[in-house]
Amino acid sequence: MTVLIDADTRIVVQGITGHQGTVHTRQMKLFGSKVVAGVTPGKGGTTVEETPVYDSVQEAVDRKQANASCIFVPAPFAKDALIEAVDAGIRLSVVVTEHIPFHDMLVMYHYARARGARIIGPNCPGIAAPGAPSKVGIIPNVVFRPGRIGVISRSGTLTYEIVNGIREIGLGQSTCIGLGGDPVVGTSFVDGLELFEKDPDTDLVVMVGEIGGTAEEDAADYIRHHFTKPVVAYIAGRAAPPDKRMGHAGAIITRGRGTAQSKQTALEGAGVRVGRFPYEMPQLVADVLKEKARR
Repeated sequence: MTVLIDADTRIVVQGITGHQGTVHTRQMKLFGSKVVAGVTPGKGGTTVEETPVYDSVQEAVDRKQANASCIFVPAPFAKDALIEAVDAGIRLSVVVTEHIPFHDMLVMYHYARARGARIIGPNCPGIAAPGAPSKVGIIPNVVFRPGRIGVISRSGTLTYEIVNGIREIGLGQSTCIGLGGDPVVGTSFVDGLELFEKDPDTDLVVMVGEIGGTAEEDAADYIRHHFTKPVVAYIAGRAAPPDKRMGHAGAIITRGRGTAQSKQTALEGAGVRVGRFPYEMPQLVADVLKEKARR
């Protein structure tokens, strides 16, 4: 079992004829994903990477039974692309696009949620389930190995590094979810933990957080009261200067909350093992799994 995507996920790529859309359509197909259609208004009837292109998402749903979307369209048009996908019946949209205006994302979030649809992102690497196999987004294919470790992350490149390290010690992933680094995202750590709690094929969850916001503190509260599986975490930004925005738009510290130390303290208080450096994470995962097996 996987989380959110599986072997039956049928992907439509919005913005497929752009450079990024074309490159990552190829990579998703190489991973084993079912990319069944692309959408670029005005370019219907063409093909990209042997994938038919349509003028609308509704056409892709009607003709190819697409049930998930990967959005690569430029930021000024991302809101309209997401609304079009939701209106066509798509219930999972991965928004890779960055620099989406704050208020646009507020509209997108509530529009999707009111209609029972889920957004991953924006400004995210996407989601991958190596055992399905299925991938929606831009995470490199080579870092994965099928297994029983769930991964939830705010950082793209740290996700790749830690997932690859887990693979190199002989362990693998059930599903990896890249949440995105903007102040407002469609799926949170708590949302991801709820999904992994229900997944019988996930034994342990790795959280990759960073300074800014309170998402990790919220996750710690959820873990303390509701989560039954072991969690290992890494928080980026321990050396960040006070009151300095680092990297993602969501990496903003406010009134003492959102610091690396406050997040680490909250997570450790919930029983989470927190690594100091990314390279420590694979061995920390292995140690926690051994402790779990001995109980």
